[in-house]
Amino acid sequence: MTETTFTYGLGRRKRAVARVRIRPGSGTTLVNGRELSDYFPSKQWVRAALKPLDVVEKLDHFDIIVNAHGGGLTGQSEAVALGVARALVKIDHESWYQPLREAGQLTRDARIVERQKYGLRGARRAFQFSKR
Repeated sequence: MTETTFTYGLGRRKRAVARVRIRPGSGTTLVNGRELSDYFPSKQWVRAALKPLDVVEKLDHFDIIVNAHGGGLTGQSEAVALGVARALVKIDHESWYQPLREAGQLTRDARIVERQKYGLRGARRAFQFSKR
């Protein structure tokens, strides 16, 4: 039995981290051992996770195995997308780098939650002021 080699990609979004392994195959996608549509119940999350494959028009050409943790489902689905895009670029840099870059799939979204400051109720919200 010949072992097919995987290509790896790491994706992050907010507090979510997705470690992606991709190899040529029939289009099976597993996230934490579950089917993609079972793990992400909303079609919006499934579409977001598979957008890089849609950009390069290879939806049913790769098997994807993902280990995702942290954050919520939106952050995890977008982290999966970044990991898939990075893995695809490793497979074929010349053909897929430019379309993925133009579609915004290779850019890490750097927005994170601002820390809470002392003396305040949240990051910026102060406690209610009472004059009397």
